[in-house]
Order: sequence, then C-alpha cells, then structure tokens
Amino acid sequence: MSSEVLSSHPVGTAPARHPRAAGGTGGDVVLDVRGLGVDIKTEHGLVSIVDDVNLTVRAGETVGLVGESGSGKTVTSLAIMHLLPPNARISGSITVNGREITSLPPKELTAVRGVEMAMIFQEPRRSLNPAFTVGDQVAESVRRHKGASRKEAWARAVDLFDLVGIPDPKRRSKAYPHEFSGGMCQRVMLAMALSCEPSLLIADEPTTALDVTVQAQILDLIRDLQREFNSAVIIITHDLGVVAELADDIQVMYAGRAIEYSTAEDIFDRPQHPYTWGLLGSMPRIDRERSDRLIPIKGTPPSLIHVPPGCPFNPRCNYAHLNGGLSETERPELLDIGNGHQVACHLTPELRKQSWETDIKPNL
Repeated sequence: MSSEVLSSHPVGTAPARHPRAAGGTGGDVVLDVRGLGVDIKTEHGLVSIVDDVNLTVRAGETVGLVGESGSGKTVTSLAIMHLLPPNARISGSITVNGREITSLPPKELTAVRGVEMAMIFQEPRRSLNPAFTVGDQVAESVRRHKGASRKEAWARAVDLFDLVGIPDPKRRSKAYPHEFSGGMCQRVMLAMALSCEPSLLIADEPTTALDVTVQAQILDLIRDLQREFNSAVIIITHDLGVVAELADDIQVMYAGRAIEYSTAEDIFDRPQHPYTWGLLGSMPRIDRERSDRLIPIKGTPPSLIHVPPGCPFNPRCNYAHLNGGLSETERPELLDIGNGHQVACHLTPELRKQSWETDIKPNL
C-alpha cells in the first residue's frame, strides 16, 4: 500500500509524485469554471453556498478540492454536473470542452453529462439500484448514451468490469449490489462512469467508508484509468492524504469560497493560509510518534446562513489579531502571490512566512 494514503510524508517535504497521464498540465482545457455561484432558496431566505469559485482542469490533470464538511466542495461538483435541487440557482460560467453548458436545455445537458463528464459518489451502494444486476445498470448507461444494442451493451459492461478489476466479470456482472462489498460497489460505479469514456471524471470522496487497503486500490485504479483515458479528474475530499496520492493541483475551500490554490507540491511544502496549516496539522502520518497528538483546528466551520463578516475563518484563526482588525471587517480576495499560487489572507507575506517557518512547520 502506498504510504501517501496514510499521509506518511513529512510536511515540508513534497509528496511523491506519480507519473501523470499524457498531456498533464499541457493538455487541452476540459473544464473551465469562472465565477461560479450557487444560491439556495431556504426558509431563511437566499443562502449563498458557493461564492465566486474559479477552476480549470486540463486533460490528464487531477485537481483536488479539499476542505471540511460544509466548505462547498460537493455543491461545486454538483453544480458542474447540474445535479442540484430545483431550489438552487447557479450563476457564472461552466465550460466543458469549450462548450458553455449553464444554459443548455435539459436534453442536451443530459447528453453532455452522460458522455463528456461523469461523477462517482461517496456512497456507491446507495447510488446503485438494488432491484437490477450491476451488469444491467452499466449496460443501460451504454445503451442510453452510445445507442448500442442490448448484446453490445452487455459485452461492454463485462469488459468494463474486467478493466476496473472485478474478478470473474462475466459471472459477477449478473450479481446484485447487495452481493458486492463497498470496494466492489465503488468499482462498479467507476465502470459506469467510464462507460462512455468521459473527458471529465469527478470523484466525490471515493474512498469514504473503505478500509485503508481498499482505499489504496481504488486510488491506484483511478490513477491508472486516468492514464489510459487521459481524462481530467476532480477529486473531492477532506483527506489531504488522498490528494497527496493523486492531485497535481489543490484548491482549498472554506465557507463556500476558494481560500488557497496551488500545485500539490506548494500546498504541502509552502502553504500560505492558516486554514491550510490547520488541515495539515490535523492530518495523521505514520512517521509521527504514537505519543504525539494531532493538532486540531479550534471551533467549527461557520453556518452558511450566518457567515462571519470579514474573513470567514477569522473566529478560528490564531493569527487574525496580527492584521489590524482587517479579518473582522474585510473579506480577503484570492490573489496570486507568484508562480500561480493564490491565497485569500490578510496576513502580509512576511508574517505568513515567519508563522509557517517558526510556529507551524516545526510542530507538524
């Protein structure tokens, strides 16, 4: 099992990088999101769940969306897929393979969603219909989007099960979801997502509730399949160990906004936001002595109905008092600080560097 799954590399030392699919960051832009906003109509009025999120993912590239529950990661992905409930309002621009999809009629959108982009969810067993065999469910996806005959679609389903590592695929394709383990159900979901060879794959917490051995297998499988299909991948997780294993770039989210974005190397070696420092400090590593305690982030994420004024992280930030009260009154913008590294923080570059080098890094 790869050590990065358990976040074993010391912070301040970049996680081991894996060979990337052909194209990498030099590939064609598959997904381009500009100024994405998601508002939900509730009994409390209009609540902003995602605010001004920008994201670009190229062929062969993996971008990780990281943050605690309620940070807006999953809502961002559901907005991209247009799978939000009717009381949600999406603003901004979402372009897939150069085509703006935010205003597409439902029939055209369904075709894009099935063929050009696909998503696997964190609870695969709940995403599968218990009344149909897994083979029928994957074959139905092939028939719907590829226009294949029943026989061709079934053969494609069996081939996909073999591709994602399901043993004895001809026999197991006739099984029902309850006859599969959680890891095998996730493989079925991967087969379904890849049935039409989408150029964009979104994986929402793909290793949740799986034991660490199966987690490593699923992460290896996603990477291998990306290499084969040269897909753009977004992986959504609260686990920095998972993005250390897979991601090329990482976007850290908090209270519905992006608060830091850079390469995985920079996020692990030179993080710039106090929230990112907190995530790194609360991450278990197998190189840590058993007697050492994790360093939790104090407090809890804010309710999106009542987001604090100024910087939304300021009530939990140990450094908010160092910027002359700006954290309580002004919301920091996401700014480029060099080499494509972006951060939304009122601390000066000098204070961020000093705090990281003297207070944070030595204790991680």
